[in-house]
Amino acid sequence: MRTPTKAARATRARTLLLVLLALVPAGLATACTSGGHQPRVVVTTNILGDITREIVGDEAEVSVLMKPNADPHSFGLSAVQAAELEHADLVVFNGLGLEENVLRHVDAARASGVATFEVGKAVHPLTFQAHDDGGPEEGTGQPDPHFWTDPDRVREAAGLISERVIEHVDGVNEKAVRDNAARYRERLADLTTWMEKSFDRIPRERRALVTNHHVFGYLAERFDFRVIGAVIPSGTTLASPSSSDLRSLTQAMQKAGVRTVFADSSQPNRLAEVLRTELGGGVRVVELYSESLTEKGKGAGTYLEMMRANTTAMADGLTDA
Repeated sequence: MRTPTKAARATRARTLLLVLLALVPAGLATACTSGGHQPRVVVTTNILGDITREIVGDEAEVSVLMKPNADPHSFGLSAVQAAELEHADLVVFNGLGLEENVLRHVDAARASGVATFEVGKAVHPLTFQAHDDGGPEEGTGQPDPHFWTDPDRVREAAGLISERVIEHVDGVNEKAVRDNAARYRERLADLTTWMEKSFDRIPRERRALVTNHHVFGYLAERFDFRVIGAVIPSGTTLASPSSSDLRSLTQAMQKAGVRTVFADSSQPNRLAEVLRTELGGGVRVVELYSESLTEKGKGAGTYLEMMRANTTAMADGLTDA
């Protein structure tokens, strides 16, 4: 067998190089298709994050800014998270003043051309007015951002989120997103039915709520509860109660015959415990997951799990009170 000459080897090398160069554009095209821009939806709160993930499925990446057990009123963003907002295809946020330290970043993303969706504003928000205890109740005044305590409003929100995803996130499969939303909305309808049956066992005269702060107005309207008041007479955890606030609340509780206080599990119960002293003991403090999901397996890893846990705790707490 003859050994190729130097010239022949050079010719073969040039030919191989030309073949490789011809393949480069095709390879780059494939890389751009498979590893290029990944559609991304950025969500501010972890409750909305869970809902949005159910709707988006595998059609896009869903990035959630708020960590488990965080307080939506006080959590802030890192520089990296703020940059995520401005590189998103769609930003989904609660709004109505809930994410108090994050809304300016959402505004900046919108100003840079990012599509944003304020869910709370789109689902017929309730508003606050003053209770007898000096705190807000539903009626007039500032909007109440805690719409997720009403599963029917969340069902409406799920449909609206799916439409925004289809409209603003390029590359998603429209049918897949609609099917995901339809399945999730069915689960939400089942949740409403189950909550109604669970609350039916609470005597009518005991359907009265006292909480750490005013967060269950939507639930109260939907399932016919009375909101007596809150330890923190505000719609935000950033406020603080005064001695007169606590005195007014304890008087309202005594008048209504209420001995159960529902406190958020992500916050210390110190404020609620004060009522034990104010009312001379006998006050029961029951923990709820009101404004944040937990880590998976910790009691409220999803919105559906959170609502079922809260419903059970409220039904037990008010039935046995």
